[in-house]
Amino acid sequence: MSKRAIVLYLHVHQPYRIRPYSIFDAGYSHNYFDMPTGARGNNEDILHKVADKSYLPTNQRLLCMLETHPEFKLSLSITGTVIEQFEQYQPEVLESFKALVATGRVEIVAETYYHSLAFFFSREEFEAQVTMHREKVQSIFGVTPTAFRNTELSYNNELAQWADQAGYKAILAEGWDGIMGWRSPNFVYQPPAAESIRILTKNYKLSDDIAFRFGNRQWSDYPLTTEKFIGWLGQSWDQPLINLFMDYETFGEHQWGETGIFDFLESLPGAWMAQADHTFMTVTEAAESFEPADVLDCPQTITWADNERDLSAWLGNDMQQQAIRFIYDMEKAVLACGDMTLIADWRKLQTSDHVYYMCTKWFSDGDVHAYFSPYQSPYDGYMYFMNAMRDMQYRLMQLGHEV
Repeated sequence: MSKRAIVLYLHVHQPYRIRPYSIFDAGYSHNYFDMPTGARGNNEDILHKVADKSYLPTNQRLLCMLETHPEFKLSLSITGTVIEQFEQYQPEVLESFKALVATGRVEIVAETYYHSLAFFFSREEFEAQVTMHREKVQSIFGVTPTAFRNTELSYNNELAQWADQAGYKAILAEGWDGIMGWRSPNFVYQPPAAESIRILTKNYKLSDDIAFRFGNRQWSDYPLTTEKFIGWLGQSWDQPLINLFMDYETFGEHQWGETGIFDFLESLPGAWMAQADHTFMTVTEAAESFEPADVLDCPQTITWADNERDLSAWLGNDMQQQAIRFIYDMEKAVLACGDMTLIADWRKLQTSDHVYYMCTKWFSDGDVHAYFSPYQSPYDGYMYFMNAMRDMQYRLMQLGHEV
């Protein structure tokens, strides 16, 4: 009998948040991202906080787990924007990630360097950012990614075909009911019109039990013990995979250490592998180990965000749509200008977090958006972004390029 595997995939990302950039700054100051120390949304302050609460303690525990359990493996993706901030503000965090990858049992998954939605607006820019990310990963970690995930787990058939042609062995997607139908997320699938790539779909129910519900005392299944969770995994005993996909910041930041999340993480490998037919696999290893159970057709775009699981978290209102059109309308002029600082700023402004902060959804999803936003309102986020865009126009005009 073949082994059953947990595929643990964690995503690491921090954006360059836009400071309160007023219309009076446009044309005078080209500093869009650096807020004063102590100000809400200061990038360095946030990085130090998340590093101390999440990245450093999580990496310490993961390294111990890798040393204790020779069969334990995991996959992670890490954006170019957070790598740059580690290099600038807290290099010891980057060293702790390098120590994990050096074990040979931690896979890095490819993505866009700037955590952008470029795939849907500019294929050339998308491919440029994927190349930038691959080269950064190679230079920092000495490995070349063989699996791919798009920003916010956004996925459709066209993306799968692109990744297949690009030579990736696996691609990640949300295991959302509207796409899965009768299928379980606990199998490997094949996209239509693709030659060799395989799809791994997130088991969102089990993943979100950890990522969103773990510390919720009002949850009917609180507290979530390792024993209880292993029991849930056992209910799908005839299915080969359990795909647990979540943000890295789940551990220590979204779920504080006081909730017991670190103890849960550390105890998971031993409890799962107490049975001889249980193991852990990386994303690529799982894609290579199992034959696809079926073709998974996904003509529309899905993501792992909000109740709708679509792009509405980033493109659901007029502000968001105008902002993202504005930035990609600049592409030709920006890339032709030859000013590498301006080009880097333009790419930082493509980071999907900026339009996410403009979301005007309410109810449960709105609470999630408000938690992540550094601004008092979505309208502030839109105003600061558009003021930065106007300054970008001014800079291009100074260089003789009309937008």
